[in-house]
Amino acid sequence: QVRLVESGGGLVQPGGSLRLSCVASGFIFSVNTMGWYRQAPGKQRELVATISTGGNTNYGDSVKGRFTISRDNAKNLVYLQMNSLKPEDTAVYYCSRVNGGVPFGSWGQGTQVTVSS
Repeated sequence: QVRLVESGGGLVQPGGSLRLSCVASGFIFSVNTMGWYRQAPGKQRELVATISTGGNTNYGDSVKGRFTISRDNAKNLVYLQMNSLKPEDTAVYYCSRVNGGVPFGSWGQGTQVTVSS
């Protein structure tokens, strides 16, 4: 059974940082491209970042230069380091497997990130 569990969200002031984690189980993690997505209230889910099996990364335009995605295949973990956070980064963040640039399979419960003073 595929399972994705996100953690690390919280309330942070503008300009602050957070590190999100996603632990995966139920599939061969190391052969899958993984990604982070987010969904703000009233908006569609959008790409934040993806990381391939070889470590190649891709970022949404709004987070380039501020966020960094990484992975630990030995621990089935994918991380999202978020720096210089802005109020518009407020959303529920989800991780997912990615195929052909499209997320697929089940989603986890997500982790809430709120950027506010």
